[in-house]
Amino acid sequence: METNHAGTGYLRTGSQVQSLATNATLQKVRERIIELAMFLCALSSIAITLGIVGILLFESWNFFKQVSLFDFLTDTQWTVLFENPRYGIMPLVTGTVVTSAVALFVALPLGTTIAIYLSEYANNRVREILKPILELLSAVPTVVFGYFALLFVTPLLQQVLPDLPGFNMLSAGIVIGIMIIPYVSSLSEDAMKAVPITIREGSYAMGATRFQTAVRVLFPAAFSGIASAYVLGFSRAVGETMVVAIAAGQQPNLTLNPMEGAATITAYIVQVSLGDLPHGSIAYESIFAAGLTLMCMTLLFNIGGYLLRKRFREIY
Repeated sequence: METNHAGTGYLRTGSQVQSLATNATLQKVRERIIELAMFLCALSSIAITLGIVGILLFESWNFFKQVSLFDFLTDTQWTVLFENPRYGIMPLVTGTVVTSAVALFVALPLGTTIAIYLSEYANNRVREILKPILELLSAVPTVVFGYFALLFVTPLLQQVLPDLPGFNMLSAGIVIGIMIIPYVSSLSEDAMKAVPITIREGSYAMGATRFQTAVRVLFPAAFSGIASAYVLGFSRAVGETMVVAIAAGQQPNLTLNPMEGAATITAYIVQVSLGDLPHGSIAYESIFAAGLTLMCMTLLFNIGGYLLRKRFREIY
């Protein structure tokens, strides 16, 4: 049997038509398999997140059966490993907040300035050299940064601040800020490069300088992406472990003074995890309560960042 296909200029036999139909069916099957595989990959990330949250909630529930939530949130002492234990999370929260605030104070202005330079001032050759070198900071092990803070940054600061103790949140926060500069600068630069060229040209046509265009036009237009970089930087600072464990000390201290030593939530988790604690004890379960607190802090900041990005998308 032969089939005349209009417009093709030739005849196809029945076997050829059947072969084309079979190939089309196989193509659809392949597409469905690829689609299913990609869906499972996306679903796996959700499942892993739910599993982590489930473990934190389950173990924390056992902890809060023995410790009042009110005492956990309001007590000013965290002495879980002492003979008379106290379970106030606030000293760990303040240590985490102070070190993260110092890190953001260092990383946000420096990272944003670097992003503006790479996006608007540097030529292609300079950008191709500087950006990979800057991103190499992300490859340095955090334990190296920790000893860099303890053995270099702290003695350097003690020359200016003689009363600065050996373990302090200031040097730890500064080094964490240096660590997260690549996250802030790289993502911010990508967001600014994504702004349409017509916006730049319109600004230059109005007589604006390159600096005015970058600060008053491109930065607000790209702020939704830049805010994402800031949120990622904060999450990275809050979750940092080795730098604060080495340079900030491991003594819970309720203070907002960065020139004092204090423990953070992550440093406490490391400290207790290295100990020989029986599974199911209240000290062991306190790890998960601290981890749940850290997750809630990060979640609140991410929600705030999302609302901020949404607002600026609506404005610009």
